[in-house]
Amino acid sequence: FQSAKWVKVNPDSPQAEVRATVLRSGKMLLVPQPRLRTGFFSLLDPQKIPPEKYRYACTQAGVVEYGQPIDLDADIKVDMVIISSVAVNPANGARLGKGEGFAELEYGMLRLMGAIDDDTPVLSCIHDCQLVDDIPAEKLLCHDVPVDIICTPSQTIRVPRILPKPKGIYWEKLSPQKLGSILILQKLKAKLEREAGQPLPSGPDEILPPTAKRDKGKGKGGKSGKGPKGTGKTGNSQERKGQGKVKGKGRGQDQGGKGSKGDCVEGKNSQTGPRDPPRRRWQPKS
Repeated sequence: FQSAKWVKVNPDSPQAEVRATVLRSGKMLLVPQPRLRTGFFSLLDPQKIPPEKYRYACTQAGVVEYGQPIDLDADIKVDMVIISSVAVNPANGARLGKGEGFAELEYGMLRLMGAIDDDTPVLSCIHDCQLVDDIPAEKLLCHDVPVDIICTPSQTIRVPRILPKPKGIYWEKLSPQKLGSILILQKLKAKLEREAGQPLPSGPDEILPPTAKRDKGKGKGGKSGKGPKGTGKTGNSQERKGQGKVKGKGRGQDQGGKGSKGDCVEGKNSQTGPRDPPRRRWQPKS
C-alpha cells in the first residue's frame, strides 16, 4: 500500500474509511459506480480535493462532486485492488461476496483494459469472524477473484498464491439479463465484437435478484427521517400486539431516523410482558 500510487476500492459503505485513507495517503483513488448502473469508474485526485472534504468525497454524493469519470479507453495502471468480502478462506484466498458478481466484473474489465495483471495484489478488509476454512477451491468458478492479502482488526494475512485469477470477462457465463442491466458492459462487448468481426458468446438466462431500494432523505428507521418531539408515546399512539403502548426514548422503528421521544428500541421496551426472542447471528465454522 505504501508504494502504490493508484488504488481501486469498492464503493460499499464498510470501505468508506479505506477510501478516505487512500486519499489521505496522497494516492489516486479509483471507485466503481455503484452496481455499474450509471457508468464505469470515477477517479478521485487528492490534489484536487480539500483535505477536510476527503471523507465526504468518498460518499456517493462526494464521488459525483469530486470524481472524474473515466471510460474503457483510459490509459491507467492500478497498483492495488481492494474488494469487500462476506467471508474469506486464509488458506487459499477463496472469498465469498454478496453473490451479484460486481467485484468480478470490475476486475475483469480492468484486466481487459490492461490496468491490472496477475501480479496486481488483491486485498480484502474484513472482521476476524469472517475468516472461515470451509470455502473449497474446487467450488470456485473461473471468474471468481481470490485475494492475496487479508486485513482484519487484529492481523494482516498474506495468502499463498494458489488460485488463478480471472483473465477478463467470461462472456459465456454472463447472462443476457445481467448484460442488459449494465450499459458499460454492453459497450465493451460491442467494441470487442467490432474488433473481432464476430459475435461473442452469451451465457444462460437467469432471474436477477431484486436490488435494494434507497429513498433519499429517509432516516435509519426507514420512513420519515427525524421525527418530531413526542409526549412519551409513539407518534401514532398505536398499540403493538401483546405489548401495550410503547413508551421510552430511543431510536424509532416506526418514526425513522433519530426518532422522537417515545420511539421504540427493539428488545428494550419499558413495559413488562413477552419480549421478542433474540436473533441468532451467523458464526463461522470452527
